[in-house]
Amino acid sequence: MKKVALLSAIAVLAAGLWNCTTDHLDPSQEAYQLDETKSVAVWKGSQRTGNFNEGAITVKSDQLTVQNGQVTGGSFTIPVSSIVNYNLLDSLKPILVGHLQSADFFNMALHPNITYTITGIAPYAGSNGLAGSNYQVSGNLTMLGKTNPVVFPARIQLNDNQLTVEATLEVDRTNWGITYASDPALPDDHYILPNLGIHLKLFGNKK
Repeated sequence: MKKVALLSAIAVLAAGLWNCTTDHLDPSQEAYQLDETKSVAVWKGSQRTGNFNEGAITVKSDQLTVQNGQVTGGSFTIPVSSIVNYNLLDSLKPILVGHLQSADFFNMALHPNITYTITGIAPYAGSNGLAGSNYQVSGNLTMLGKTNPVVFPARIQLNDNQLTVEATLEVDRTNWGITYASDPALPDDHYILPNLGIHLKLFGNKK
């Protein structure tokens, strides 16, 4: 159960519904939709011992707005029901997933979705994040009914009416009230680091 508890701190970021429709777009804007069969946020949670667990969660978006070849806005939604684990034995995976979906973590019964709403996108020429990142994405991440700003560099490409977005970032889960196993006084093999590693892999097409 130590291993299961360790796993339980993981995940997420990124994500959700771009809550506008083509009827409300500026004529110069185009609408893109994520392919939810391929778009994911891969998560990784770790202990002080170096042990870790990882998995993924689906990222959805009905509409992203693009203007002059650049993404200009939108929002993602991440259904908590879509959490999966990659590295545990098959017999342990549902135990971890159930714990992540419980009130100890994402409380799926009361908060079935995590959302991320873009507030700005600007050119990026720094060295943080994923190699080749060309834009800095600013937005608000909402989990458990609490919203905090999250900013990260991303590699965004538009080619032949296809959109790809990839980014790596970390999110401190305790800022959203997810404090399970986050007391530094806990033994190393019970303590789960507050920061969750996130690797966004998003794929979309013009509507």
